[in-house]
Amino acid sequence: MSKPTLVLVHGSWHGPWVWDAVIRELPDLNIRTVALPSSGPDPTALGDMYADATAIRDVVAEIEDPVLVVAHSYGGVPATEGLSGLSQISRLIYLAAFQLDVGESLLGAAGGERPDWWDVHEAEGYLNALRPEEVFYGDVDEATARSAIALLGHQSLPSTGQPLTSAAWHTIPSTYVVCEQDAAIPMHAQEAMAQRAGRVERLPTSHSPFLSRPAELASILRAEITAVVEGHR
Repeated sequence: MSKPTLVLVHGSWHGPWVWDAVIRELPDLNIRTVALPSSGPDPTALGDMYADATAIRDVVAEIEDPVLVVAHSYGGVPATEGLSGLSQISRLIYLAAFQLDVGESLLGAAGGERPDWWDVHEAEGYLNALRPEEVFYGDVDEATARSAIALLGHQSLPSTGQPLTSAAWHTIPSTYVVCEQDAAIPMHAQEAMAQRAGRVERLPTSHSPFLSRPAELASILRAEITAVVEGHR
């Protein structure tokens, strides 16, 4: 088997920069990142969830080697939507992510109620994140958290409500990584979605282990690659 490639998908408001510390922990691996159109600095230029799904699929489709896709938070929604039928994908890894089924949406999974930390700009079609230190970065050191907050963008409002038309985890093996101190996605919600995965791992972290515990997250990802290479899917 050729050496697998990791494709890393960020969540809402964030960008590929979230993976920098994890990538430094895995210098020997082939790694690609995806920039989701639904997140960015210009609220008038944001794509929706289906545009995100296309962006993820386009990156993966260019890779001939086996692929493991790691999706964080909202990134699990377009990854689930966009990756059905791609034979090179060996595993989907949901990192405190929305592992949803056909017909479900992020907002629906949250019970149809917008969290109080969403700053919704209805007419303009986007939302911002309030209290990111508390919600995303509870165990991240202060300097790193400040740097991350400065990089946060806007998020497409339509992306939160658009339903899945496909669910790749039905045909692609999956792992769910539960973040046990997550203030963005409650533990009970993560545990419920993790029941859809074939394997469950855990990290004692906030919503952002790529910033607070990059070495530990990298160790989990390396173990997933080893399992694929050795045929222990």
